[in-house]
Amino acid sequence: MKAVRMVETGKALELQHIPIPSAGEEDVLVRVRAAGICHSDAHYRAGRSSMGRLPITLGHEVAGEVEWVGAKVTNVKAGDRVCLHYNISCGNCYYCKTGKEQFCTTVKMIGHHIDGGYAEYIAIPAQNAIPLPEEISFEEGATLMCASATALHALCRGRVKDGETVAVFGVGGLGLSAIQLAKALGAVEVYAVDIKQDKLELASEYGAIPVDASRSDAVEEIRRSTQGKGVDVALEMIGLPVTMKQTIESLGVLGRAVIVGLSPTSLEVHPYHTLIGYEAEVIGSNDHLLQELPLLIDMARRKVFDTSRVVSRRIPLEAEIINQRLDDLENFTDDVRAVIVQEA
Repeated sequence: MKAVRMVETGKALELQHIPIPSAGEEDVLVRVRAAGICHSDAHYRAGRSSMGRLPITLGHEVAGEVEWVGAKVTNVKAGDRVCLHYNISCGNCYYCKTGKEQFCTTVKMIGHHIDGGYAEYIAIPAQNAIPLPEEISFEEGATLMCASATALHALCRGRVKDGETVAVFGVGGLGLSAIQLAKALGAVEVYAVDIKQDKLELASEYGAIPVDASRSDAVEEIRRSTQGKGVDVALEMIGLPVTMKQTIESLGVLGRAVIVGLSPTSLEVHPYHTLIGYEAEVIGSNDHLLQELPLLIDMARRKVFDTSRVVSRRIPLEAEIINQRLDDLENFTDDVRAVIVQEA
């Protein structure tokens, strides 16, 4: 089969012809129809994150058709449309048994530790294959498996309830998903904080209240709009010390700040004025859970979560074009998401 693979750190990916992967009795073999190109893939290629092995096939946002199932597989059958949960966990350790499989002691991520979806086929444990309804295209299903799933997990960590208010700091792929999902979970007002006008306009189209942080203090603007109360839940999706601080400072009484963005810099907060005085919480959010994916997919199926504008470009399984897209991501182009599409 054809696969576009990372052979050497810091070098362009290469098209290789390798054997179709073997699948065990508890596995499925999936014919890849769509594989999203994530910014993480550009980091992997550049060597910013250590890989499980080299060479390796990248691609952790994957959807396709089940080609073959192992003898012990009961949840899917050949011909089924599926999208793939990218974390492969053991199912037996403490974290797996308590529903926190992202901390599994032997967890492996497709496209990072083992071969992923920049290929014609992928083999994966059947438990990682999630049914994909006909109403959702393969390319949209693939993109659900990363940024959207991470945004939903962050909102679940923040315990968003009907009637609450939410602030989202950073209107990229994560933030746009979080805005829609917060609304779907019952938030009555969602504030979108960013410094780019085009992103704020898009957030407005999804029902968010834009807060232009380039023109005013975001915390002051949110407090003014909430009559001084602050918000119930605030999500930080950027990874900057200033926005992390603002996320916490925008909270009201019993508010929950969920930190998703990564930063190498320490976070400083005033313990009484921002936490103790409000009995506020600061919560870390790491990745997402298999058990959350059916809800996410159902939201997309019912169109309460719009995925129609996520995919900005569809490209073939060709090394030169994929490398160009990874170059574009390194240069922070305005495209939302490119997906490798393979027709039946």
